Amino acid sequence: MNHYVRAADTGYFGKVYSILHRPPKGGFKKKATGDASNPTSPNPRPFKNPNYTKNVNRRAKNLKAVLGQERERERAEREARRIKREEALKTNPSAAADIPEDAPTYTTIEAPPSVIPHKHLCDITGLEAPYTDPATGLRYHDKSVYEIIKGLSTSIAKDYLSARGVVSIVK
Repeated sequence: MNHYVRAADTGYFGKVYSILHRPPKGGFKKKATGDASNPTSPNPRPFKNPNYTKNVNRRAKNLKAVLGQERERERAEREARRIKREEALKTNPSAAADIPEDAPTYTTIEAPPSVIPHKHLCDITGLEAPYTDPATGLRYHDKSVYEIIKGLSTSIAKDYLSARGVVSIVK
């Protein structure tokens, strides 16, 4: 096979020559001399434990699977407590009162924090407040409330801010 192609056939002789005479990919790379999996290699890595064996029974679980298992375990515990309470009620009705009922209350319900940002409310009216007064930091609903805020003294503005839980210096 003739690797030399005339310039008139290809448009550029050097480009064709460089494409035809490239070395194979990965053909000239040197292999690493120290192998961590082989303890008899000339340069074993000191941070690897040569006696380590991977646990084949261990499986990686994602968050959804872990939460599902936890929810199932809690459900099974609730069911076991319910059965225990029913058995105690059958044998001795007065002893069942000692076992607490698992009725959810406001303090026992667990919920994750909301990912939805809370709405800003007007410090004067309590309505949704899309605006903030730059001088006092008070939030307000519309221009009529803004007129009221402009007429407030700094001490009253500080009282409104402290009611909202904000400690700031009024300008």
